Amino acid sequence: MFTTLIDTSTLAAHLDDPAVAIVDCRFRLDDASWGEQDYLSAHIPGAVYAHLDRDLSGAKTGRNGRHPLPAPGALAATLGRLGIDRDVQVVGCDQDTGMWASRLWWLLRWLGHDAVAVLDGGLGKWTAEQRPTVAGREERPSRQFRAGAVRGNMAVTADEVAATLDRPDWRIVDARAPERYRGEVEPIDRTGGHIPGAVDHFYGWNLTESGTFQAPAVLRARLSALTGGVPPDQVVCYCGSGVSACHNLLALERAGLGGARLYPGSWSEWSSDPSRPVERTGQK
Repeated sequence: MFTTLIDTSTLAAHLDDPAVAIVDCRFRLDDASWGEQDYLSAHIPGAVYAHLDRDLSGAKTGRNGRHPLPAPGALAATLGRLGIDRDVQVVGCDQDTGMWASRLWWLLRWLGHDAVAVLDGGLGKWTAEQRPTVAGREERPSRQFRAGAVRGNMAVTADEVAATLDRPDWRIVDARAPERYRGEVEPIDRTGGHIPGAVDHFYGWNLTESGTFQAPAVLRARLSALTGGVPPDQVVCYCGSGVSACHNLLALERAGLGGARLYPGSWSEWSSDPSRPVERTGQK
């Protein structure tokens, strides 16, 4: 069972295995149709497509962030439509970094399905190695995904985040780029800055120059220093809308520091309420 990452050569050896479901999660924030169109042009043989907005997010209210969590029942139905049940090994992939695929990885674990991994290096590495691709839409035979007990302790609400702000035994980790964390620029949300007391770990720092994940020991050293000895289950990860934060959660898991939590609403929810505090200085 693969529970964090899978490499291209291992996946290539399982392309004909019906117990392995490849889910293509390519997406771009500036063009929500791009990922699906790119998938239709070329994808890993057998891969089905999952759209971030339609399949991996719930309904927006204007106060719950840009990519709220889907309802568990709706997500289970989506997974079944994609040909996933409890006996299937899931492999999520995207264009390169694993940022979008890590959202699928987190969601499946949230529903109690641990047999899910992200393709290290994504389609970019796959095609650079001249591995096969096909065009058009593919479907897997539908299955019934029976969700286990939702792991509610994997996520926290805005109120729960607020309750940790003055507690040194908790650590809040921001996955956005440093300039967004510092509040120097904010291209998407209503205001710039970060949750008071949060530290910055840009998700891109989890990757090597070649675009694959850093070795576990490298990640552990950096992330342990960042969290300052706080127990993993008292670490909260957030980002702009609860997507790239999952990349940090995957990195923590790979580093042997599993148990950290996601704030799904992230900055898009936090900053939507002007009564919530905002910090625009450097790290504390």
